[in-house]
Amino acid sequence: MNPLNVLVVGCGYVGARVAAQLAAEGHRVFAVTRSAQRADDFAARGWTPIVADVMSPAAIAAAPPMDAMLHAVGFDRTAGVPKRDVYVDGLTNVLNALSGRCPRVVTISSSSVYGQSNGETVDERSPTEPTTESGQICLDAEHAFWDWRDAQPDGVTAIVLRLAGIYGPARMLARAESLKAAVPMSGRGDAWLNLIHGDDAAAFAIAALFRGTDRTTCLGVDEQPVRRADFYGHLAHLLGAPAPTFTGVVEPGGRGSESGINKQLANPQTRQALEVVLSFPTFREGLADAIASTPGL
Repeated sequence: MNPLNVLVVGCGYVGARVAAQLAAEGHRVFAVTRSAQRADDFAARGWTPIVADVMSPAAIAAAPPMDAMLHAVGFDRTAGVPKRDVYVDGLTNVLNALSGRCPRVVTISSSSVYGQSNGETVDERSPTEPTTESGQICLDAEHAFWDWRDAQPDGVTAIVLRLAGIYGPARMLARAESLKAAVPMSGRGDAWLNLIHGDDAAAFAIAALFRGTDRTTCLGVDEQPVRRADFYGHLAHLLGAPAPTFTGVVEPGGRGSESGINKQLANPQTRQALEVVLSFPTFREGLADAIASTPGL
């Protein structure tokens, strides 16, 4: 494959992995950040930094035409901008800045758009009726994305990639410390977790960029939903910590199962379409890697 110009907007936990892999494959990576310091780091890694904010994307509009774009912007609580503004208006700003200059676009969304809470199996085609504010914001961002696509000519490929709960190196420290201190966890131990290792999330994103088809919604999740008690029990075992305990009480504003969401994700259509081979097909392989790769554990 000839080198492509690929724009990565949001070089956080997943976006940075995507950028690194694409650069290693010889593509020209243009990486957007709001931080001049991070821009220097990106340049040192061989990426072309673009210092820009999705709320004011003039620098993105001034960039050269791109062959593909990944929008992987997370929410920074320290920025002082409401999540809805960042996710919905920010995405729209970026898309408008690229109109006519980028034929393939992928935006990362979240499995929080599914509100099922009775342990049901949920796949790419299941109804999206979010029960949390965050899930509703993500769904509204998807709607904005499709509205933009509808206004584009034929020849543009647009894909939504919903990711399950992302874990991996440097994302386990807080939970590990709680387990070691025998702090009871909020929520239910028998509720389901749906997970994707950060490296596999990046693999789904890259596959969507290069192999995804227009107007499709993909779901990035590993091969095995797991009960919270089993996941944290295995983590405790690997750490030599006490077995986890759970309060059984759902905390208002909690994340995932702690906010009452309880479902089992499956992604048969995505697996067939994108042909991703997971490096960490279950939490067992993923936890072992996360612990080995996280200093201090």
